[in-house]
Amino acid sequence: MANSDNTADLAENKILILYFLDQLPKGIVEDTLYKIVASVNGVNYFYFKQVLTDLIDTKLIGLLKNEENEDAIIKITSEGKNALSLTKDILPGIVKLKADSLFKEELTSIENETSVTAEFIPKNENDYTIKCKIVENNETIFEVKTIAGSRDRAKRIVDNWKSNASKIYPEILDILLKSSN
Repeated sequence: MANSDNTADLAENKILILYFLDQLPKGIVEDTLYKIVASVNGVNYFYFKQVLTDLIDTKLIGLLKNEENEDAIIKITSEGKNALSLTKDILPGIVKLKADSLFKEELTSIENETSVTAEFIPKNENDYTIKCKIVENNETIFEVKTIAGSRDRAKRIVDNWKSNASKIYPEILDILLKSSN
């Protein structure tokens, strides 16, 4: 099924994507959706993009620009929900079972990934504003904002935060909690 042009496989992949999106009321970014879909059926990225484009063109899913980063959020539309309710039974039970179990695993790791965010925004050619956050249950529990004097430094800070927030955050809290004698 991984790279088939078969009409049944195409329909099944469209339904599978709608099935996942229906369980994500806030939507999801494309890369993460691809990881989930590929973990279920091994579809390659180019085939996935083709299926996604078909779903967008037929207005079964929509793209919303996210304010915090450049990635658009993919959401199921009301037309997509209607199409899913009419076609959900086409998904073989074994695919649905595999999808449900892998979806829960992937979603847990996605929620952990998305709880740590960082971005840099150019103020001018030499100054970049950097914002690093930890978000839990849609609430920002930690945020730090600083400035870097070059794009390279800004990118290094953002990358370091994304990779090491679980170490950096407790260290910052320890520093803030130390009493100065």
